[in-house]
Amino acid sequence: MGKLSRVTQPVISVRDLVKTYGKVEAVRGIDLEVGPGEIFGFLGPNGAGKSTTISILCTLVRPTSGVAEVAGIDVVRDPSAVRARIGLVFQDPSLDGQLTGRENLEFHGYLYGLPAATRKQRIDDALSIVELTDRAGSTVLTYSGGMRRRLEIARGILHYPQVLFLDEPTLGLDPQTRNRIWEYLHAVRTREHITIFMTTHYMDEAEFCDRIAIIDQGRIVALGTPAELKSKVGGDVVTITTPDPAAAAAQMRSVMHLDATQVDGTLRVEVADSASFMPRLFTELSVPISAVSAHRPSLDDVFLKLTGRAIREQESGPLDMMRNMRRVWGGRR
Repeated sequence: MGKLSRVTQPVISVRDLVKTYGKVEAVRGIDLEVGPGEIFGFLGPNGAGKSTTISILCTLVRPTSGVAEVAGIDVVRDPSAVRARIGLVFQDPSLDGQLTGRENLEFHGYLYGLPAATRKQRIDDALSIVELTDRAGSTVLTYSGGMRRRLEIARGILHYPQVLFLDEPTLGLDPQTRNRIWEYLHAVRTREHITIFMTTHYMDEAEFCDRIAIIDQGRIVALGTPAELKSKVGGDVVTITTPDPAAAAAQMRSVMHLDATQVDGTLRVEVADSASFMPRLFTELSVPISAVSAHRPSLDDVFLKLTGRAIREQESGPLDMMRNMRRVWGGRR
């Protein structure tokens, strides 16, 4: 994916954003800019401030201090105008299963005040983009998980938002369906010139982003393209399986002068060149080694290096406030 050129007017701008809940600092002075047309990834472990930041951008939560603008509009001063310019795809299903795919889109277009003629054309276009035209008359209960996700994307772009927020857009889908969803997202971005701001815990999925921000303990700890972030991990990453990882880690520090990180009973260590490191490992380490492997740095390795923890599927926290939008959206328009 080509690197986007710098723009003078960001579509999302966050300056010194702070949100506290009593004595808890959920967001601790975030600065962030996202350019028009970017696919921007927002990654972080549970409790990092990811949910709170996105909820502020979606006008669900008021910041304690700082400024957040979406489409050039202050989220506090004019939340209704912001909501009219954004689309949302929730992690949890939010479609009416008793309605057909077209009826779901009709209802959404009606809520956004689209005239009938405009609504029909946009529904036809959106269904075409996600390849659901032939199933538009079927009830959503008969859709597969991937088809429902595609319909939710169609609904999210129906009113031509400037920014589409995606909460774990492919959670629970098989790899083939996930790849298809990304084909649709790229088509949407290109055709509708939409900026996409997404959360995901699939590191391979984050590779699709133009840029990524990693947030931990309320602060952004890294920001850049996937290639730029991976360059923060030097050389190769070697994973070592041993019956006694604690003893092995201690020996690596004292004998080999290397710091290893324990992850799920294995050790990970960064080395300049894995080919020359392997013979040293078996020669200098007295602890038994069950298995060893090496790979070039991935975003998983970057995340582990920067936060000290790995993202796992069971750790991916729901954006509860975003989900609640289904209950409060109508009353806040």
